[in-house]
Amino acid sequence: MPKKRPKRRRRRPAAQPDATYICDSCGEEIVVPVDISGGSHQDYVEDCPVCCHPMTLHVRIDPNGQAHVEGEHE
Repeated sequence: MPKKRPKRRRRRPAAQPDATYICDSCGEEIVVPVDISGGSHQDYVEDCPVCCHPMTLHVRIDPNGQAHVEGEHE
């Protein structure tokens, strides 16, 4: 009888935190996923999903892993 191999557990990727910002154009609170592997300081442009205006998002991740996002008009 062949020997059974122990099952390997797959590593789950670390959960990506969500953060929110308020759109300068429409005033809606927007929830965005944050890729913590991108570093503790990230800046990128994304359209508001409500009013479609482009926003520059400034992401900061503190030492505790908490994500903070600020949005401003592009």
